[in-house]
Amino acid sequence: MRDLLLVSAGLLGASGVALGAFGAHGLKARLGASLSVWETAVQYHLIHALFCLALALALRLGAPPGLRLSGWLAVAGVILFSGSLYALALGGPRWLGPITPLGGVAFIVAWGLVLVQGLRA
Repeated sequence: MRDLLLVSAGLLGASGVALGAFGAHGLKARLGASLSVWETAVQYHLIHALFCLALALALRLGAPPGLRLSGWLAVAGVILFSGSLYALALGGPRWLGPITPLGGVAFIVAWGLVLVQGLRA
């Protein structure tokens, strides 16, 4: 059976690197002042790709199964936080702005669940 969290980690890692390169080389002139927004999106995207990878590997080694939810919250965070920032940097509609903090909350809860699991260990 496939490990969907591990697959997600690989997908997030590859897409994060690709989007980082695309922003730095393909969009640099177009983004202008929005380049820092794009870079923030890439940074959080890649950090949470590694987070998902670490969780997937830890789960394979017998970590508490409750950590899987942390991984899915990180995936949701990348979609909501980084995704909305990518769109905003490209001139997307302003209503995407309030979506960004929802992704941030997903990241915080994901890390919080890791804290809880650590305290229970």
